[in-house]
Amino acid sequence: MHASGEPEEHPGVFGGKTASSRGMAETATVSAMMGHSHALSGVVGWMAVVPLVQGQEFFGVRFDLGPGEVVAGSLVCAGAALIPDLDHKNATITKTYGLATKALSALFNWLFGGHRNGTHSLLFAALMGAITQALALWSELAVQIFVFLLIGIAFNGLGLGMEKNRVASEIINALLTAGITLALFANGVDYSWMGLAVAFGCLLHFAGDIATRMGVPLLWPLSGYRVGQNIGFDTNGPAERNVVTPLLTVGVVLYSVYLFPWREMLPQV
Repeated sequence: MHASGEPEEHPGVFGGKTASSRGMAETATVSAMMGHSHALSGVVGWMAVVPLVQGQEFFGVRFDLGPGEVVAGSLVCAGAALIPDLDHKNATITKTYGLATKALSALFNWLFGGHRNGTHSLLFAALMGAITQALALWSELAVQIFVFLLIGIAFNGLGLGMEKNRVASEIINALLTAGITLALFANGVDYSWMGLAVAFGCLLHFAGDIATRMGVPLLWPLSGYRVGQNIGFDTNGPAERNVVTPLLTVGVVLYSVYLFPWREMLPQV
């Protein structure tokens, strides 16, 4: 995800290490994967694991995924793939819900030691998955609200809307998000897998950022070592624009053809 602006240089309440040198700070401004790539990776990632987990049980959750669950999971995973960047004030997700996400961004930045630290760790992915799963067990309404929020984040990350008319874009996004959330609810989509999907989305974000030059501190707060540092591509550079994004887009199309029973879903002529 593109992060314009230097990371905060403070330890955070959990003691995670941050970028302490100017060189690292400058790298942070250019090395994170773009938001649309993260969101696309969430869609493709969920679709890719559907055939692998279908009919299986993991951590007490059985995966019986119909077309509704495939769509819902893809959008939830796309939104979750942007959550780790909530620690940055200029991130796509931070700008999605105005003051609410800006306040959360400031909190995450403080709690997790600045940008690209604690929120990019295995601990963070586990925490997000556990919190979301607890919501799923606690309240059906809470799940629907969270699904709505994540789908809106996903659409924002995928670039839905017009930059020249932000108000119109936000209205269109909200209406489309509400419509899809209600349609999924009416279709009886089972969200028992919600926590695992959110954790998986975070992990996909980490995989994308590992492919960039800054890397990520997966073992934070135990270690500040950044996996993938200085070996990846530049954000929004030729590799991401001409290889990563097109491949992810093609992946969405191919998996859509493969996973959905189109003959049964479409009207018979």
